Amino acid sequence: MTAPAVFEAKHYKSELKPIWCPGCGDFGVLQGLYRALSAVGRPPHEVAFISGIGCSSRIPGYTTAYGFNTVHGRSLPIAQGVKLANPDLLVVVAGGDGDGFSIGGGHVAHAVRRNIDLTYLVMDNQVYGLTKGQLSPTSPKGLETVTSPLGSLEDPINPLLYMLAYGAGFVAQATPADMPGMTALIEEAIRYPGFSFVNIQSPCVTFGEEDQQLKAHKTKMKTLASLKHDSSNQLAALDLARAYGTELYTGVFYRNPNPPPTYEALVKLRQAEQSKKARPHHQLLEAYLQK
Repeated sequence: MTAPAVFEAKHYKSELKPIWCPGCGDFGVLQGLYRALSAVGRPPHEVAFISGIGCSSRIPGYTTAYGFNTVHGRSLPIAQGVKLANPDLLVVVAGGDGDGFSIGGGHVAHAVRRNIDLTYLVMDNQVYGLTKGQLSPTSPKGLETVTSPLGSLEDPINPLLYMLAYGAGFVAQATPADMPGMTALIEEAIRYPGFSFVNIQSPCVTFGEEDQQLKAHKTKMKTLASLKHDSSNQLAALDLARAYGTELYTGVFYRNPNPPPTYEALVKLRQAEQSKKARPHHQLLEAYLQK
């Protein structure tokens, strides 16, 4: 017998060098991903990264796993197709707040309600960084950007409330300012049997606000564990999620203690049922042909 292969973070790292701005939070997210995948232990050829367009959506190229860089906002439908075509793959979706909650916002609810076993990581920097600092769906009210010279007049969306309201079974938030905590949350999300979501506060050093950088995160972040939050309490999770934009809570907001069957599991079950019903007809045909 041969010993099972042990995978380290380096085994998921490609030769392509990241070209993010120095100090970008996405560097930390990528390292956390490598570590989480090594902890899960699936070989690179059993992992697929699907992304949209944006700074964070470059992640598939920086891994040795399968990768698909889709068009803007369309990562979730592509990821669902990949998972249904090959349910044995571990599928991770990576994108930004603009990619996921602006042009791709309509796909989120349906990915959640289908409960396909995907892990969706959103690197939330409250701005469109790749296209030079425009207003994004999560930009705070009053933020002055090239597209909001008078300051944003809109209330930002709340990704945590969105996901909880849609019925996601696993909802968490992290920051690269806490690498061990973020890595553990990504690993837990990957291991969750169903659709899982991690909102990662990943600062943009070029266009982001000063009070949203990693140094600020280290001083203002509060772990949900320190608040003794019960992650099985959905109502308590909703209440804490309301603080998005004012408090930086990290940890698991909600984890369904009784995860329902995934979409792909239901497909297999239905196929088995149909096959069982059809079996007598096949047997009759075989008996007829043998005569």
